[in-house]
Order: sequence, then C-alpha cells, then structure tokens
Amino acid sequence: MALNIPGVVAVLLFYILILGTGVWAAQKSRKAERKSNGDRTEVVLLGERRINLVVGIFTMTATWVGGGFILGLAEAVYTPNRGLVWALMPLQYSFNFILGGLFFAKPMRDKMYVTMMDPLQQKYGHILCSCLALPSLLGDMLWQLKYFYLPGITMSVILDLPYSYSVWISSAVAIIYTLLGGLYSVAYTDVIQLALVFVSLFLCVPFVLLSPKSLSIAQTAFNHTFQEPWVGNLQQDDIWMWIDDFLLLGLGSVGFQSFHQRTLSAATSATAQLTCYAAAFVIAILGIPPVLVGAVAASTDWNLTSYGLPPPYDRGEQTFVLPLTLQSLAPPYISVIGIGAVAAAVMSSTDSGLLSATSVFSSNIYKNILRKEVSDYEMQWVIRIAVVVVGVVGTSITFYLKSTLVLWILGADVAYTLIFPHLVAVLFFKGTNGYGGTVGYILGITIRILVGENTIGLPVVLPLPGCTLVDGIYVQKAPFRTFSMLCTLVTIVLFSSLALFIFDRGLLPPHWDVFNVKSSHICLLFLRVRFFFLFFFVSEDNLLNRDVELMHISLFQSKC
Repeated sequence: MALNIPGVVAVLLFYILILGTGVWAAQKSRKAERKSNGDRTEVVLLGERRINLVVGIFTMTATWVGGGFILGLAEAVYTPNRGLVWALMPLQYSFNFILGGLFFAKPMRDKMYVTMMDPLQQKYGHILCSCLALPSLLGDMLWQLKYFYLPGITMSVILDLPYSYSVWISSAVAIIYTLLGGLYSVAYTDVIQLALVFVSLFLCVPFVLLSPKSLSIAQTAFNHTFQEPWVGNLQQDDIWMWIDDFLLLGLGSVGFQSFHQRTLSAATSATAQLTCYAAAFVIAILGIPPVLVGAVAASTDWNLTSYGLPPPYDRGEQTFVLPLTLQSLAPPYISVIGIGAVAAAVMSSTDSGLLSATSVFSSNIYKNILRKEVSDYEMQWVIRIAVVVVGVVGTSITFYLKSTLVLWILGADVAYTLIFPHLVAVLFFKGTNGYGGTVGYILGITIRILVGENTIGLPVVLPLPGCTLVDGIYVQKAPFRTFSMLCTLVTIVLFSSLALFIFDRGLLPPHWDVFNVKSSHICLLFLRVRFFFLFFFVSEDNLLNRDVELMHISLFQSKC
C-alpha cells in the first residue's frame, strides 16, 4: 500500500501546532519560575497552582479522553455479545469526576499537597510510602505505555505509515513540550488537543452515519443483521461483573496521580471542584461520537467496502474498528481528520502519564527520601531527566507489545485495589497509621493475586461465591476486584485501630512502636464511655475514680 502523503502532511502540521503551543506555554512557565519566590518545583509540576477553571476543564477532560477512550468505546460497541451495555467509560469517568469533586478535590487542595502520595507519606512514613509509590509509578507507566502504543497501530491503518515512525514521532513531541514547560505546557496543549478531538469526531460522524454501505443504526440496534445487535445484552450471570467493571474505573481512577495533579494545580479549592463537575459533563458528550462509529461498524456490510470480508472482528482487528470504519466509509480527507482526533487524544493522555510518573518520583522518592536537602536547581534537572527516561523507556517497550489489554488491566487494578483504599483510609479515617497500612498493603496484594485474572493467565486460587469452571478454567462471577479493594480498606482501618488500642493501653512497650503511634481515637472513645458509666452509676465515695478518668481523657485529647 502507498504512503498516504496528504494524511502524513496533515498529521505533521497537527504535531507542529501542538509543539508550538507547548513551546509558548514553556515561556509562560519560565516567567513564572523567575517570579516565584518559593519552590520552583511547584511551577513545573503544578503550574504554580494558578490553572483557571476553563483550562482546568480542558486538561482534566483531555487527560481521560485518550486514544484508549476513543478506540475502546468504538471497539466495545462493535464487538458481538458486548455492545453499548458494556461501553461504560463515559459513565465511569463522569462518576469518577463527580466523586472526586465531592470528596477528594477540596481536602487535597486545601492542604496544598504536591502529589497524591503526600498524605500517605505523612501518615505512613517514608518506607511504606516508597512501597506504595512504586505501584503508583507502575500504574502510571502502564497507563502511559498504552498510549504510546495506540498512535502507531492507528496511523499505520489510515496513513500506511510504519509503526515505528508513528510511535517515535508522537512520543518525541510529547516528551519535548512536557520537558520544556511541565504542567503549563501539558495544560495548554490539552486545550488545543481537546478542541481538535471535539471538532474532528463530530465532523466525521455524519459521513459514516449516511454511508450507503451501512444500514440504519436504529434498525440494527435490537435486530440481528450482519452481527449481534450493537446495543448488546447483560445476562443475569454477568451483572456482578458489570458492576465490578464499572467500579474499577469509576472509583479506581481516583487512584491515579493524573487526576489529583489537575485538582492540586487549580487556582482555588472551589475551582478544583467545579473543574471536576464540568469535566464529568464534557466527557459524557465526547463519548457520543465513538459510540456512534462503533454502532455503524456493527451495521456495515463489509463486503461492500474496500476492506472486504471477513469483517474486522473475525480477523481479530476489532481494536482498530474506528480507524477502519473511517477509512472504509468516509472520504479520504475525513478519515485524515479522524486520525487527527485520535492522535490528539493520544497525545493528551501521553503527556499526562509522563508528568504524573515524574511528579511521584521527583517529589516523593527523590526529594523526600533520597535527597532531603536537594536544591531547587537540582530538582529541575531531576524532573527533566525523569521525563526523558520515562518517555524513552516507555516508547521502547511498546515495540514488544502485542496488546494493550494486559497494560489496561494491570494499571487499573493497581489504582483500584491498592492505591485507592489507602488514599481513602488516610483522608477519611483519622486513626489510620503505618501498621494498618502495612498489613493492608501485604494482604491486599495477596488477595488480588489469589482471586486470579484469567485475561493475563493468573489462575484462580481463592474462588469466590459463584465461581464456575469454564473449559477447564475457573472463572470468577463475583466482583473480585471490588472484593480485593474492600479487603484492603477494611484491613487498613481494622489493624490501624488495633495498633492504636495496643500501644495506648500499654499492652506493648513504647520502644516497639516503630510507626510512632501517639494518640488513639478508639481509646479516647473507650475512656469517655467508661467515664459516662462512672459518672452516673458510681457512688459519691468513688469520685476519685471519675477524676482519674477525666484526667486520662484530657491527656489523650492533648495528644490528639
């Protein structure tokens, strides 16, 4: 096949536009650094905490509307026996943003954290926090690898451009402008990228909907034509799995640094919350075009197209159904616009993954653990080197990938079953401490491994209720990811309370208290209950007991 010259030129122009915007934003970042009287690291990682509402909405939405969002939605709607019922991402992310705005944005922004690992580091100390930072970095890396992989396979479909060229060009542009301007460059390029995604996708939809090679999607929504109805179905046995999948991203996305980087960079706490609520609405709107393209693909007689038979699903190419549909049903110049939308979406998520991984490493590992007396100048170079290393390593690994499914599962599982419960416990359970965190960390990982993951060949060792044997392999029907997450959360709270009780009651010597537990809300409540009973049920002769209990309560309150 011949190289699509007009398409390559259009994509290169798009990259030049993005790079130019990134360089312009980098100049803004440099000015802010020179004017900054405090930590210049905050300028790079958080845009000096001056991201306004409009830019915040764009960068929050663009971070999640990536290539996986667009291609994955179209694939889910098109795939037989899945369909629209399983195309959950717009609803999941909207739910995630609303949840984040209600419960996480304000307390995190009010306390001026730099990363989401900061509250964990304050509660758990450096050792346990570093153990949690590593899976956080892994989650960001896996998430980023997926978006390095997607532009190559998509451009190779429409532009006939070699995979390696597509990947290296895309990653080089993202690395350069992230390196130059940090969050300022990422945020302002997200504005351009999201605008291109919005316009391009909605421009492409009418052409594929009106193609004579497809039936009306209303006709094929519930009727069997070329394949199963694209609306899909939800069997009774799959209801719990549907809920598990929904919660995996609906709650688990709060466990990604990329989300908190947007709220922490907002100008005020109110702006951070409004950013989340507005992004929840915008991301639902942006889910419409890929859903429609997937429905058209399921309604298309592929024998009438240049693609021919068998259709994409029978060839195992359902992942590429969106670019294939644009290429087969739309005019060439429209398909090029469509690939521009995918490229823009990919870039907007790639740069976020780069900066998120860099933030956690530079702030929570290098600055707070390895080099506590690090200079501002040295931190700038650490951030730059980290961006380059993460970008180059991530790009290199994509050449050994055959599917993004494993990356998506591992990245999402890390955020949902491990990071999310720790963050909830630290922010909303005041008695959380390193003992509960350590046991929760170990038990959480153990249970997640034992319940298995068939898609990556991890066998089921701990079958949950409803687990069935299918073709010689045990398949979990219960929400096993949510079960793992809840086990982690309950373990953290339970063992934190137990440790507080043990050390506050003197059941173990103080020098055994390696996490330096100093106050106990559980014991304080216990003492208040005891004082209540002493006050109402003891005789006047035992007034001294009440005075002693009151003294204990005052002592614990002073410790708190």
